[in-house]
Amino acid sequence: MMFRSKPRTEDTTEEIPTTAALPFPSLERNGKNGEEDQETALIKTVGWISAGLGAVALGLFVGRELRQRYKFNRRTPYDFYAHSGDEQDMDTGLGI
Repeated sequence: MMFRSKPRTEDTTEEIPTTAALPFPSLERNGKNGEEDQETALIKTVGWISAGLGAVALGLFVGRELRQRYKFNRRTPYDFYAHSGDEQDMDTGLGI
């Protein structure tokens, strides 16, 4: 923070009557005490959250589809045999 050691030589203060409107918006709008602002903020928050969740769901769906297509296009001739992708231990036919 910078402090001035000398006061400004240009004094541009204006005489503003006390009944004049303030330059910033007042908290009360049309007789309401800010409930409308709180509701608007809540609606905006819910809207942003739902938009974010929708984007995540869309990304997951598109990613799953791309991965399935990638795996489908990278098949080998051995993938056409039955149970070629199973990684289960088979206990039948081992002669134990």
